[in-house]
Amino acid sequence: MSASLMHHALEQAAAQFGDRDAVLAGDERWSFRDLDDASTAFGRHLLARGVRSGDRVALMTSNRPEFVVAIHGISKIGGAGVLLSPAWKAVETRHALELTGPVHAVADGPAVELLAGLMGGGRLTDLDHPGAVGAAGAPDDATPGAGTPGAGASGLDEAVLVFSSGTTGLPKAVRHTHRSMGCATVDWCAALGLGPDDRFQVATPPSHILGLLNLLAAASAGACVRLHPRFDLDEVLGRIESERMTLEMAVAPIALAMANHPDIERYDLSSLRYIIWAATPVSERVARLVTERTGVRWLPAYGASELPVITCNPVDDPGSWRLDSAGLPPGGVSLRVADLDTGTVLPPGGIGEIQVRSPSVMAGYLPEEETVGAFSEGWYRTGDVGWLEPEGWVHLTDRSKEMIKVNGFQVAPAEVEEVVRSHPSVLDCAVFGLVDERAGEVPVVAVQLDPARPAAAGEIQELVAGSLATYKQVRHVVVVDTIPRLPSGKVLRRMLRDEWTPVLLASGADT
Repeated sequence: MSASLMHHALEQAAAQFGDRDAVLAGDERWSFRDLDDASTAFGRHLLARGVRSGDRVALMTSNRPEFVVAIHGISKIGGAGVLLSPAWKAVETRHALELTGPVHAVADGPAVELLAGLMGGGRLTDLDHPGAVGAAGAPDDATPGAGTPGAGASGLDEAVLVFSSGTTGLPKAVRHTHRSMGCATVDWCAALGLGPDDRFQVATPPSHILGLLNLLAAASAGACVRLHPRFDLDEVLGRIESERMTLEMAVAPIALAMANHPDIERYDLSSLRYIIWAATPVSERVARLVTERTGVRWLPAYGASELPVITCNPVDDPGSWRLDSAGLPPGGVSLRVADLDTGTVLPPGGIGEIQVRSPSVMAGYLPEEETVGAFSEGWYRTGDVGWLEPEGWVHLTDRSKEMIKVNGFQVAPAEVEEVVRSHPSVLDCAVFGLVDERAGEVPVVAVQLDPARPAAAGEIQELVAGSLATYKQVRHVVVVDTIPRLPSGKVLRRMLRDEWTPVLLASGADT
């Protein structure tokens, strides 16, 4: 049973587990009581800044304990957190702010200057400012001893907004309620078999649904998490050994780094029950190599920003774990497969779009008009192509949507194309994904150039690099005579991908 409001799980953990370690970061140790007290104080800080129930507050921070404090403090006053990626640049951030309309922002590092310029310094809390948030203490302008701020939120009110790239342009905001996040948290705790004796590490950015879900699940289960502001494999491996971590999270680049580590065998990883592989498709070769070298097995899982937990291998039955399937749906989650052309529901074995129904599904998108096409008869359309075994095991084979998955982050071709088209030499362009063992996929852009105004590939790559986040940057530029399109104007990306993938791989391109 999920807590009725998102912050209730932390309050319950503070009451039950008190001074036990909840979050570790560097040499910092925050107990559940520390986090709960600080989040209450931070809620008062926001009230003093004019934030009220129903308002949205932007968070653009690194992976740090204060993020946990801020997201729960926002929840306690009935607000909703708008999670902005710290990797974003001005164009992406401005779009997100205009779309969601937050009244206040919380930031650290370079994001402080960026948001101050876009929102105004008076609407910003700088987490790097001394006294902004104190462990078990109030911000410098809070009133101590005033109790928990009144919230007035219900389970159907917004709790968080995360971002998911679409095929038609800049990212969409995914609206989750307290109820949907509570149900997702329950599903994730069950999928991981998470309990108060567990210890795990989070290097995933908190703006990503997986990073957020891990933090919420840890509080709900009374588990301890160690946060890493950036991924360093030796640091992660060393902490597993020295702090006896019980489970570990990985996406494709982390798994590949583990497989290629020159002396991973010198680390004692015997405390791990498993390593979760999430956010990117499993590479069986890489997974098997890591298991051979460490003795630790993988637990594949599958989710989306819009519906965080779709399937997972059954944690309580290690004998059934598989690398060829993302697993089975948890209780409360139903799957079906629909024909890509007709929408007809297919029997087991039929290949089509994976569709999901669950209480943890998003409330909808911003812009609101994007929501209609995301559902079919109440079932969320994942855009993933695959099939189901009669017993319910899911197999993913392709994507019907055009998003490119880079290190678990969605990249919208249209967003990159908009930047590329601004180059004066580009007459037309199309972006598609190229398979990559490290990242899952990387973006490639095919360009039709003006013969009178030639351009080097480096110019186009530099243009994208200066405008969009690092994970959206173009790995390769290929020059074509024309961009293949249907009579309707729709780009035939699959034709480009089928033509250029063997060429790029055969040329020894760094993929």
